[in-house]
Amino acid sequence: MNVTITLSGMTFIAVDEATTVLGTTKGGWVYAGQRPCYEAKTPAFYTMEHPLTHRQVVEAMGGTMEENDRPMDALTSHDVRELSQHLMAQEDFAATVDGLPGSWEVRALTQSEWVAAKAQSKLQLPSGFTERLADAPASNNRGAMMDGRPRPNDLLGPAASQIAAIAVHPRNEDVTAVGSVPYERPLPNVVARLALTPVREGVGKRVPHRTDVWKNVRSEFVWTTVLGVVPSFLIPVLRGMGDYATEGWFNLLFGGLVAGFFTGALWRPKRPVLSYDDVESSSMSVVQ
Repeated sequence: MNVTITLSGMTFIAVDEATTVLGTTKGGWVYAGQRPCYEAKTPAFYTMEHPLTHRQVVEAMGGTMEENDRPMDALTSHDVRELSQHLMAQEDFAATVDGLPGSWEVRALTQSEWVAAKAQSKLQLPSGFTERLADAPASNNRGAMMDGRPRPNDLLGPAASQIAAIAVHPRNEDVTAVGSVPYERPLPNVVARLALTPVREGVGKRVPHRTDVWKNVRSEFVWTTVLGVVPSFLIPVLRGMGDYATEGWFNLLFGGLVAGFFTGALWRPKRPVLSYDDVESSSMSVVQ
């Protein structure tokens, strides 16, 4: 695999195939949007090290301009797609991919590709900037693609006009968060970059949409009882107010349920990481 590839004057750096863990194993409800935690396997691909600049976009489209290497935040995701199509129509693209195995495409990075490239120090995104991804937005990781291909848009309503994006903390480049931005509207400090990546063939593995609801209910019942209800009754007993534990049982029960409920916001036992090999080739089922 070549170390770098140049298309229409843009340099793409090689990223090795990788297995990346996305999401969190933290069990608290505030982390629900980052679960399930799962493995994504990405093949080797190429990415731009920096976001697209004004000069790169203009020159790729056949124009000329004075040197302007500032990241271009006037691009929409629609513009990025058109630019990608333009690059793939050029002769140097055909000549380049002719020497690569399989089919290749130019597009924005997916979240798993972005994280894999970042882990290998193959890309940079300045603090305070947000980068457009190729994935559809989502409220959690259920339904996410596990082979690095773009997540399809299964949403309806206003969310259907959004695209996933990854933002870098204003003061710490190591802290990122995934959100969404308008598909067809540019925003300040929202940029894009391109990648040359293999086209995934066939039906891809997806994080299962379904979960074991009753298992979660049972677990929540246990931990609400242990962390809320039991201490609520135990405290007055230890303070020598055993009569209140019987006479005011309803108040203690209610208070314990509320306390147990709120502990779930920040802490519950860690959830397992969904392994790539645990998911069958069909998109929804998990190997038992």
